[in-house]
Amino acid sequence: MISDDIKSSFISNYKKKPLLVKAPGRINLIGEHTDYNMGVVLPASIEKAIYFAIQKNESGSINIETFLTDAEKIEFDLNGNHKPFTSFWGNYFKAIMEILIAKGYSLEGFDCVFGGDIPIGAGLSSSAALCCGFIFGVSEILELSISKEEIALIAQSAEHKIGLNCGLMDQYAVLFGKQRNALFLDCRDLTHDFVPINLNGFSWVLINSNIKHNLAVDSEYNKRRASCETVVSKVNDIIKPVTSLRDVTHENLEKIKKEVSPTDYKRAKYILEENERVFKMIAALKSGNAHIVGTILFEGHWAMSNEYEITTPELDYLVKIGEGLEGVLGSRMMGGGFGGCTINLLKTDQLVSSLEAIKEAYYTETQITCETYPLEIGDGVHLLK
Repeated sequence: MISDDIKSSFISNYKKKPLLVKAPGRINLIGEHTDYNMGVVLPASIEKAIYFAIQKNESGSINIETFLTDAEKIEFDLNGNHKPFTSFWGNYFKAIMEILIAKGYSLEGFDCVFGGDIPIGAGLSSSAALCCGFIFGVSEILELSISKEEIALIAQSAEHKIGLNCGLMDQYAVLFGKQRNALFLDCRDLTHDFVPINLNGFSWVLINSNIKHNLAVDSEYNKRRASCETVVSKVNDIIKPVTSLRDVTHENLEKIKKEVSPTDYKRAKYILEENERVFKMIAALKSGNAHIVGTILFEGHWAMSNEYEITTPELDYLVKIGEGLEGVLGSRMMGGGFGGCTINLLKTDQLVSSLEAIKEAYYTETQITCETYPLEIGDGVHLLK
């Protein structure tokens, strides 16, 4: 197991027994681009994870190194200073150190070895796992008593310092996830609840299109945020005071339809309906109706394709293949868009044949080999015994 290898590496390097932390990746069942509109989302933490072996030392330095890939050791002083480093992950830890120091937390010397099996760039929030798991581990060994809510905010601030203007969905999913449950998160007040996933005989699978997010993603993301803000502004001017699309009804939207561009109207309509799909998904999961769950996945994808326009031809084709297979109940693009993965619900007894058919058809159409990752819903950040 990776966790055992990381523990052994730590003991070999530092000659002491570490604390072991598991920080999972996350999926999102439904609720894309609703977070920055103060909407609702339905993520879940998964078994793929980043593991941290961490323990105090008796020095004035903090030593952090990777196990497995991109191997590098970075040394920080207790005041956050460091020698030059090249690894991308060093920037996250540098940002976290600076935030902890600015918040008045007292740091002591410690050693850390980390590594994991979350596929980088597959939309499984490896950066949220990295940040949340590290902060959790530091809090445990230094007895800082940082709450999970505060860990989420520190992790989000670290991402912002690096230049990724994310919401809090990823951090909450990574921290509060629960085995065999989805996490319902209200992005307006950050209240959350658990939704049991009772779908016996069915399997969740991620399929990586191997289409990388292109350079236009940030500008396209900003355009969509601007569309949503334009609609909110018009509702404010004409109908009633609102702060986000969460407070806008379909009736409000129809009343200002002529006051905004067709594109802005279409974007806002998608957000309103995507919030509704989250609540429909919760009802379907609670009743254990896999067919309705699948239908909602398909609906969500084609809304992202036609209304929010954030998919790619390759992702659309992956979903079309699934629509034609008896063993696939539902499929949709997951994440910010313009590349990445689809999340799929398949009949377990047809899992192998369905995935083989998808891989073959996708390659024939695109000359690209897709990758598949079976998913298990696991617990959020926690200590390993």
